[in-house]
Amino acid sequence: MATAVLKRGEGRLLKSGGMWIYDNEIERIDGAYENGTVIDVTDYDGYPMGKGFINNQSKIRIRMMTRNSSISIDDSFLRQRLQNAWEYRKKTVDTSSCRIVFGEADFLPGIVIDKFSDVLVVESLALGIDRMKNKIVELLKEILSEDGIAIRGVYERSDAKVRLLEGMERQKGFLSAPFDTRVMIEENGVKYWVDVENGQKTGFFLDQKYNRKAIQRICKDAKVLDCFTHTGSFALNAGLGGAKSVLGVDASELGVRQAEENAKLNGLEQTVHFQCADVFALLPELERQGEKFDVIILDPPAFTKSHSSIKNAVKGYREINLRAMKLLREGGYLATCSCSHYMSYELFTKTIRQAAQNVHKRLRQVEFRTQAPDHPILWSADESYYLKFYIFQVTSEY
Repeated sequence: MATAVLKRGEGRLLKSGGMWIYDNEIERIDGAYENGTVIDVTDYDGYPMGKGFINNQSKIRIRMMTRNSSISIDDSFLRQRLQNAWEYRKKTVDTSSCRIVFGEADFLPGIVIDKFSDVLVVESLALGIDRMKNKIVELLKEILSEDGIAIRGVYERSDAKVRLLEGMERQKGFLSAPFDTRVMIEENGVKYWVDVENGQKTGFFLDQKYNRKAIQRICKDAKVLDCFTHTGSFALNAGLGGAKSVLGVDASELGVRQAEENAKLNGLEQTVHFQCADVFALLPELERQGEKFDVIILDPPAFTKSHSSIKNAVKGYREINLRAMKLLREGGYLATCSCSHYMSYELFTKTIRQAAQNVHKRLRQVEFRTQAPDHPILWSADESYYLKFYIFQVTSEY
């Protein structure tokens, strides 16, 4: 097995608990290897650091699989990792639909596996783990079967652009015999059709599960506006919570059609309505029309996926939060979030504060939340912490 030797003073992220080694941290690699294979890692002085898979095409040169250099990365190793991931979910979340594997946070770097009822959706984003993908799926199905869970199909959604940075092609398709890719799930008492083939990411955003539930109690008898509604999840939770009326808005016609179907599925089509529109254009238009809402929910896509675009992202978050605060009735409630890892908690908080100051509003924090426990935050692996979610009561300055 080849061995990567770190430069003196490098590997600080690794030594603090992180999972990645960047290209500029490596002094040399002793021995022959192929991209995607597992190699040993040592510090500059030969001290063993563990094992990880290497890819010269990626700036993240090595993704660590274990800190124990004496362990073999074999079927037994993978099975134990998957068993640990499943046991953790059984303790912490509703497993009827959940994320079973969350990459580095489950010590299986570069792979995500979501369970939607009896269907698995796999997203593989790194070359080394991609080579293990089929074995991982096979082992996970065995583990679930031991708990009486029969998986009827597996679909791959490895179509993210980030695969190109690994020198890999984007892939999408069945990892099992073909099956109906529309899956019905239930979460917080709300039913959804999930399209694992054509929906965003793996088909549905499971990370907001308990944040959606948290807004139910503030929506009773309320007029609600849900921005960036996707397939209607927050809007439907508002309807289930007893909202008087709900308007969900999204720029995707496909998303709006799916949201309308989900409203009918839950018998909420008389209360919860949807509109295909650009939120940035619609909010000022609603203000001109004199509209007011009791609750506004902002669940936008990530406005930044790199450090270089943070400034523009801040402008976007400030704009939508400012507009939303102006559309709220006195004492109304704002649920607002960011799903960008690069938009830190501190920066997001500062941006919301600036928005409130700009429109002379005061914020009373109801609660701060983050991603559901099936998307665990691994300390020292900063990329695993990305979702920030606030609920505020918004009042005028006195």
